[in-house]
Amino acid sequence: MKRLLIVLLSCCLALGSPLAALAAEETAVLAGGCFWCLEHDLESLPGVIDAVSGYSGGTVSNPTYRQVSGETTGHQESVQVRFDPAKISYSTLLRSYWRNVDPLDDGGQFCDRGDSYRPVIFTADAAQAHEAEASAQAAAMELGVPRSALKVQLRDAARFWPAEGYHQNYAELNTVKYNFYRFSCGRDRRLDTVWAGRARSDAAWVVPSTTQIRQNP
Repeated sequence: MKRLLIVLLSCCLALGSPLAALAAEETAVLAGGCFWCLEHDLESLPGVIDAVSGYSGGTVSNPTYRQVSGETTGHQESVQVRFDPAKISYSTLLRSYWRNVDPLDDGGQFCDRGDSYRPVIFTADAAQAHEAEASAQAAAMELGVPRSALKVQLRDAARFWPAEGYHQNYAELNTVKYNFYRFSCGRDRRLDTVWAGRARSDAAWVVPSTTQIRQNP
């Protein structure tokens, strides 16, 4: 029986069944300030299957938005991204992540202040940890700052708790409120200051010449 199950599973994988699709999916958990914004920024990338707003990194089970925003749980507002690595690599996803956050700010992000808005890359295994550190080194090089200037934490993955339903797909379901919040918070203005023409992009990293190295934005 065990041998038969193995054969059947192998056939399913070879024939491109739902099991094969499931096996091909990978997950990333990223924190970058307001999860409405980060979810919206990442879910439209080619190869991303879905993005879910939630909480991770803390000690409280089933946290609520009020608890997390009250800075009593240790959680950060986070986004869980499911993606197809055949269409978008983890390293490419990380490039887009970096250019959608202010990596020089560890007191929050943009107008949202506090530990719950701290930028964090939660890594699921050694491979993701290696890619995350490589992306940090590349981001520092592109910005022309020391690696130590980057305030994005790289942490082992913790349990991800989905946020309340009204937070999901907020940008699409509450377009006017979302756009007003994003503009008022100054997110895009700061991204343009930090990343210049590469803000919100997943294009290949740029290595500046020594004459282009600049002070922290």
